[in-house]
Amino acid sequence: MSALVRPATPKTYAQSGVDRSAVREALQALVGGAPYRPPPSHGRAVDAPGHFAGLVRIGKETIAVTTDTVGTKVLVAEEMRRFEEVGEDIVGVNVNDLAAVGARPAGLVDVISCAVPDPKVFAEIGRGIGRGLRTAECALLGGETAVVPDLLDGFDLGGTAVGFFPRGRRPVVGRGIRPGDVLLGIPSAGFHANGFTLVRRIISECRIDLMQPRKGARAPLGAELLRPTRIYTPISEALADRPEVRGFAHISGGGVRNLSRLNRNVAFVLDRWPRPEGLFGWIRELGGLSDEEMYQTFNLGIGFVVVVAPHRLAEVRRRLARAGAPDAVPVGRVERGSGVRVPELGLEYSGYS
Repeated sequence: MSALVRPATPKTYAQSGVDRSAVREALQALVGGAPYRPPPSHGRAVDAPGHFAGLVRIGKETIAVTTDTVGTKVLVAEEMRRFEEVGEDIVGVNVNDLAAVGARPAGLVDVISCAVPDPKVFAEIGRGIGRGLRTAECALLGGETAVVPDLLDGFDLGGTAVGFFPRGRRPVVGRGIRPGDVLLGIPSAGFHANGFTLVRRIISECRIDLMQPRKGARAPLGAELLRPTRIYTPISEALADRPEVRGFAHISGGGVRNLSRLNRNVAFVLDRWPRPEGLFGWIRELGGLSDEEMYQTFNLGIGFVVVVAPHRLAEVRRRLARAGAPDAVPVGRVERGSGVRVPELGLEYSGYS
C-alpha cells in the first residue's frame, strides 16, 4: 500500500462538496415553486412530510413511491471495474425507503445515465439488479437509459420504486411513537451508498490504493467499499402489520438524523448505538473526522431501526430472527423532547438536516 499521507485538516461532508443546509434551501425553493395540487379524482396525497416515501391515496388503495440514486459510489465501481454491487444498490436504496413506511415493493424502474452504453458493464449491473429484486421480491418494470456524453464521462445509476399496502395494513409513519419505546437496530453491510463523496475525498488525499487491503483487513479496500446495501424488505414485511411496531427508519444519508423524520414530538436517545469500528473507524481516523460528523453522515453499522413498544420487545425480536435478522440489537429509546441525542458523546441533532 502507498505511504499514508493524511489530509491537512479534518473533513466534513460540506467541505467535500455536499452541504446539507444548501440542499435544504434548494429543496425549499423547488417545493415553493411547485405549489400545484391535483383534483381529488387524481388521487389524494397522504400527509407524511419528510418521510422516506411519498404516499398517495387512490380510491381505497394507498400507494408508496420513492426514488434514489447510488450516488458517487459508482466512481468506486468504475475504478474497481466491478458493477454488480452498485446494480444491487439501485434496488436496495429504493426498496429500503419503501420498507421504512411498511410498504410492500411492487415494482422498480431503473435509470442509467452514461457516456457510452457498454454491454459488459450493463450485464454486470443487470445481475446486481436481479439479486436485489429477488431479495425484495420486486419486479423490474422498465427503465430509462440516457446516453449523455456531453454531461458524463462515466455512469449515474438510480431508480424509482413503487409499493403498496396489503389488505388491512396501514402506512407505518411513526405517529404512535411514544416515550418508553425501544429502538432496535438491524446491522448494515457497510457504508451502503451514502457518504461516498467524503470517503472518496479522504482516500484520494491520503493516496490510498483501492486495490490493496487496509490495515487489519483481507479484502481489497475497494471491495469493502462496494459491499451492496443490505435489503430490509423482509424485516418490514415481518413486522409492518404488528400494532406493537410503531415506526421504521432507514439509516441512509444523514446518519442518525434520519430518526427525526419519524416523529418530531419525541426525542430519540441513542445510548447503545455502535461507536465507529472497522471500516467506519478506519475512515474516521484517516480523515480526522469528528464524532458529530460521523454520526450525521454514516450509519456506523446500523442500517435500519424498528421502534417497538417495550412490553412486546421479546416477541418482536423472535419475529426478526425468523425474518433473517437474528442480529438485531437494542440501540436506544424514546424519551420526551425532540430531535436525536447521543448522550455519551454529548451530541444533539435538532432535525434531519
